[in-house]
Amino acid sequence: MVSKSYSNLLELVSGESPSFGSMNRQIPRIMTVAGLISDVDDEPVDGASSDPSSSSVHRDRIIIVANQLPIRAQRKPDGNRNWVFSWDENSLLLQLKDGLGDDDIDVIYVGCLKEEVHPNEQDEVSQILLETFRCVPTFLPSDLYSRYYHGFCKQQLWPLFHYMLPLSPDLGGRFNRSLWQAYVSVNKIFADRIMEVINPEDDYVWVHDYHLMVLPTFLRKRFNRVKLGFFLHSPFPSSEIYKTLPIREELLRALLNADLIGFHTFDYARHFLSCCSRMLGLSYESKRGYIGLEYYGRTVSIKILPVGIHMGQLRSVLSMPKTEEKVAELIRQFNDQGKTLLLGVDDMDIFKGISLKLLALEQLLIQNPEYQGRVVLVQIANPARGKGKDVKEVQAETKATVKRINETFGKPGYDPVILIEEPLKFYEKVAYYVVAECCLVTAVRDGMNLIPYEYVISRQANDRLDKVMGLASSPKKSMLVVSEFIGCSPSLSGAIRVNPWNIDAVADALDCALIMADSEKQLRHEKHYRYVSTHDVGYWARSFLQDLERTCSDHVRRRWWGIGFGLSFRVVALDPNFRKLLMEHIVSAYKRTTTRAILMDYDGTLMPQASIDKSPSSKSIEILNSLCRDKNNMVFIVSARSRKTLAEWFSPCENLGIAAEHGYFLRLSRDEEWETCGPATDCSWKQIAEPVMKLYTETTDGSTIEDKETSLVWSYEDADPDFGSCQAKELLDHLESVLANEPVTVKSGQNIVEVKPQGVSKGLVAKRLLSTMKDKGMSPDFVLCIGDDRSDEDMFEVISSSMAGPSMAPRAEVFACTVGKKPSKAKYYLDDTAEIVRLIHGLASVSEQTLLF
Repeated sequence: MVSKSYSNLLELVSGESPSFGSMNRQIPRIMTVAGLISDVDDEPVDGASSDPSSSSVHRDRIIIVANQLPIRAQRKPDGNRNWVFSWDENSLLLQLKDGLGDDDIDVIYVGCLKEEVHPNEQDEVSQILLETFRCVPTFLPSDLYSRYYHGFCKQQLWPLFHYMLPLSPDLGGRFNRSLWQAYVSVNKIFADRIMEVINPEDDYVWVHDYHLMVLPTFLRKRFNRVKLGFFLHSPFPSSEIYKTLPIREELLRALLNADLIGFHTFDYARHFLSCCSRMLGLSYESKRGYIGLEYYGRTVSIKILPVGIHMGQLRSVLSMPKTEEKVAELIRQFNDQGKTLLLGVDDMDIFKGISLKLLALEQLLIQNPEYQGRVVLVQIANPARGKGKDVKEVQAETKATVKRINETFGKPGYDPVILIEEPLKFYEKVAYYVVAECCLVTAVRDGMNLIPYEYVISRQANDRLDKVMGLASSPKKSMLVVSEFIGCSPSLSGAIRVNPWNIDAVADALDCALIMADSEKQLRHEKHYRYVSTHDVGYWARSFLQDLERTCSDHVRRRWWGIGFGLSFRVVALDPNFRKLLMEHIVSAYKRTTTRAILMDYDGTLMPQASIDKSPSSKSIEILNSLCRDKNNMVFIVSARSRKTLAEWFSPCENLGIAAEHGYFLRLSRDEEWETCGPATDCSWKQIAEPVMKLYTETTDGSTIEDKETSLVWSYEDADPDFGSCQAKELLDHLESVLANEPVTVKSGQNIVEVKPQGVSKGLVAKRLLSTMKDKGMSPDFVLCIGDDRSDEDMFEVISSSMAGPSMAPRAEVFACTVGKKPSKAKYYLDDTAEIVRLIHGLASVSEQTLLF
């Protein structure tokens, strides 16, 4: 077994004894372990697996990966060391670590520095950051970083995720493949840096935000069982917006290589799940409160929890003397002058709605002249994080609007709008929060926005600030007017929610906030304070990591297979006993045995589901006839189709057994009469079920009804997947209700809802076949059962449970095989219908050769 892999780099810099190798050797940039990690450009071999292995770890370790490290870097002009580093107290990543508050958790950061470091200094800087801050810097050439960050991230992903389509070159960036390649290259580089420090068997990796959306693929490719979480801090757009992205499937599949994917709101998660359904054909379900997507045998969990603020940091700032001094200054500037302070704090970008906020204030002053001279909006404009024409346009529009409003309503000693563009210290912003009567956030689209949270906690203040403000023991109060398009809006139920595009409505909301009774403001504040103070960044981080640990708990017990190439790479996680059915294995068993039972499903097994013409080909008929001519074989087609259809399709097969409608009708050969496997059924229930199905067919475009002799099937294969799935759930409940007293069962399948007689299943066919062969003194010593969906699992269960019973020969060769790598009661799988046909053809060839001799 390979030893503790990548922990050596950290052990060397910390002075601990390395777990293997010489301490004097030079640390390589990229460290690899044979058998576990491959170079990022090496393509995997289909079927290559990583076997579970045990390991121990003294401390839980989390590797937090983001575009930027929580580090401030300043170049020092003199001295031996040219750089001075310090923690960035405002970084969410640092607050996340503090919020965990557990000394037993070791946190390592991987990301870029804001400052460019010359290649000659990179090794020294790496050593300093790793030793002092537990940070692993990712160094990128400036041109590559510009194309990755300012190009693909900020000009293509960021606008699209904020619902801005590139309908013209001026409206967001058109897709540029060279920028996409830069994005992928940077994600590869991040994977390289992570692999230098990770112990893949034990460490948890937590990747943050849209800058690194394909990173999960590279990490999963290098170590199949990596424990990997991803949190998206931006909105996730609706499928109608997202599907315009040319690399839409690549990003979805990359995210699905994570074990846990986090979103701030249910809307964002719902949009992601809808995209997975519409573009990848995946469905999700909720089990005991957890939402999960089944993806190649893995359950990818979905986490919905908005991030919180760092309570300790904010309370510390509130207690600073400088904060008190600034609060006192603002009180003299506003409160003592009889002015009411409204506050806006936003980045200067196109989605923050600053101009809409200004227009709403203008409307308020027009409609309510009594506020003129009394109400002041202080708009703190943080520097934009991106670059480009749109930022300059927002700045110009904002300044022009402020100028117009001040010229119209201003008077000596009074400007209705104060625009602050220079960067403020955090304590200065907090002082504005403390004094503001109302905080106004009118972003047209924002992932989360923690400004309202900070405002609520700041308004709670402390005893010393209460004295400065002259509040003594008065109950605290605050007012929030927030856009319904920001992530924090659902959690602030006491806020006045507005559509920022509706200027009149925002103006009315401001008026409501100003005239609201103090008692109402106090109740709303208390409600918000309880939520924000208990759902802080520590709560968020602990909750996410607990779910990640739960999701990854069975990793070591599963067998992992890497399949696919490039960004289509994914892993299949299956039971260790589940393996591919090899041709030589089954042919050898086929040749050794003399009494064989072969049961095969039809749709999805012998015939691809996507085929338009579902009838069997002449080649399939020929193969089946070859198998049936062998007197040692009893061959059955077991299908959900009607007996009329199956009898017509397989009429050339004289000795082929057929089970129709899930086994309700059965015949052992073409010339024998049809039998029923279940009791005689009264189909009068169809008079109840059919009108209900017709109602749903009329209201669900693309759906159809198939009326069989003993069952009814409603299919929505050609309907909109989301609407069809929704209608199917409603139909299932409706039918179960109206058919509660009828001898039928209502079941959902792949794009269908089916009503059939109770007790009918494909498992009955398997029992009947084995019983018939036993009665004839032909207990089989070879059983092959192949199927592709849920209904076939009943056959697999019967076959497996009969192995030790009297219906089979002692030491019988039993092969239960499903189509595709997925959780199943079968012990074997084949990839697709083409492999099934090749397998059956191989067995038929053996029989043909036997007949010749």
